[in-house]
Amino acid sequence: MDILEQIRLDYQRFPHDQSYHLYAEDVYFKDPLNQFRGVDRYRRMIGFISHWFKDVNLQLHGIEHSSPSQIDTRWTLSWVAPVPWQPRMSIPGRSELGVREDGKVISHIDYWNCSRLSVLKQLFALRA
Repeated sequence: MDILEQIRLDYQRFPHDQSYHLYAEDVYFKDPLNQFRGVDRYRRMIGFISHWFKDVNLQLHGIEHSSPSQIDTRWTLSWVAPVPWQPRMSIPGRSELGVREDGKVISHIDYWNCSRLSVLKQLFALRA
């Protein structure tokens, strides 16, 4: 199975049963809230999402090799927040995954198509 297909499957089952073996031990991760190195930290971040958020869904809108050393994805991440009023929240975004010659992911950089404030506002939005 090639790396694009493995990543596509990871999106389908996110945050469970991720293919951590695709990532270099010192993978660099960055999103608007986090920045760190290491596949173990990446695994813990996914575990946090799995433990605290309900009904997590990572919908993949597109995936492609933009170059031999980069994979681009477009996605929407949604979940139910762990607060008593249980708002449904979502973030549309994209990822750039840097890939080494041996096929290991060496960087995973997420970009949100919305501001951090707009995400926070979803937490306090009233249901219709």
